Amino acid sequence: MADHDLTGFTKSTFTHDGATRRVLRRGTGPAVIIMAEVPGITPKVLEFAEHVAAAGCTAVLPVLFGTPGRDANPSTGGWPNAARAMASTVWQVCVSREFTLLATGRSSRVVRWLRALAAAEHERCGGPGVGAVGMCLTGGFALAMATDERLVAPVLSQPSLPLACTAGRAGTIDISPRELAVVRGRCEREGLQVLGLRFKGDRLVPGDRFAFLRRELGDAFLAVELEDGAANPESPLPAHSVLTEHLVDEPGQPTRQALDAVLDLFRAKLLGEGPGAAA
Repeated sequence: MADHDLTGFTKSTFTHDGATRRVLRRGTGPAVIIMAEVPGITPKVLEFAEHVAAAGCTAVLPVLFGTPGRDANPSTGGWPNAARAMASTVWQVCVSREFTLLATGRSSRVVRWLRALAAAEHERCGGPGVGAVGMCLTGGFALAMATDERLVAPVLSQPSLPLACTAGRAGTIDISPRELAVVRGRCEREGLQVLGLRFKGDRLVPGDRFAFLRRELGDAFLAVELEDGAANPESPLPAHSVLTEHLVDEPGQPTRQALDAVLDLFRAKLLGEGPGAAA
């Protein structure tokens, strides 16, 4: 897949607490904040945004790192180009004080900015609330954003922080105990549901992390765990990116069913359509 020239997406900026970042948008209807994985907003992430827009929502993509539209897949641009793009983005993330990679019991500072963006998009787009999808590095951000009652449809796609380099880090996720208690309370009082996606063999997203979320959130945590063999075989990378690089966008495919589960959550919680729709 070639680089995406961002045709069909509008461009703007959003500022909060002194931090200004670029934002891409597509579609109309209630907002869904889409937070890309490393190396950034790739053509596959933009394809996912197009699915969200086609479902009747406004896809909102903050540029947190990387170059929007750049295809960093080694199968198309070659391994050297992919490695350079990945290294550049990883360095950008590592030197930033906005992202917490290893610490447990703590949310990344950028989550505050993302909550403010979600509030502004709710005011702009209307609807009963906002959805959010985090992927890999940003996976847990959608959970931490759910302390705000305007966030009604959080999706954690392969949430990879904190990096699972110890058993303790594998069995938790990047959110503070206080914030997790707020989310748990919303699940109990309001019927908030949290959707999580992972491949079973993905070492970046260990099973202990999903077990932790089940213990903390109970039946409100909806886990979709896929066999590694369901990943797109055309990707040269190990099974990881459920909604993007490893999606097989064909009816009946497990990854397509996972994508449909995400879109169904947005239809129910944001558009009032189908099972689970808000009363």
